[in-house]
Amino acid sequence: MKKITLALSLVLFTILGAFAQIEKPVTWAYVAKKVSKTEAVLYLKATIDDRWHIYSQNIKDGGPVKTTFTFTPSKDFSLVGKTVEPKAVVKYESTFKMNVSYFEKQVIFQQKVKLNKGTTTIKGKVEFMVCNDKQCLPPEEVEFSIPVK
Repeated sequence: MKKITLALSLVLFTILGAFAQIEKPVTWAYVAKKVSKTEAVLYLKATIDDRWHIYSQNIKDGGPVKTTFTFTPSKDFSLVGKTVEPKAVVKYESTFKMNVSYFEKQVIFQQKVKLNKGTTTIKGKVEFMVCNDKQCLPPEEVEFSIPVK
């Protein structure tokens, strides 16, 4: 009986330890707003926990992983220009030995699209890296699906 109790305790602590290790300091939300019959704007919002930040799309090589949006090609729409972002905080980070641009608390990226069909769903993924003053988490990819009505 003691061996079973010990084994169950070890399994429970291992599972709890694994869950305690997983940090998700960024959550994403998406919405599309039609601006005309043939155009829409996609809003891709990152909400970032306190003391964490994600990086701009405009990071030079040799630094952290920049935020990158990849849209799945479709006959239903075409991208108009590049994904735009608000003005980022620029600061020297000794980890990367360079000035980097990043966002804290929240950021909304925008992508204009030309619609070839009145209603569609735009799919893709965002890759980003999140850091705080003590650590950086490995880059993460999150898939999205945005209905345009």
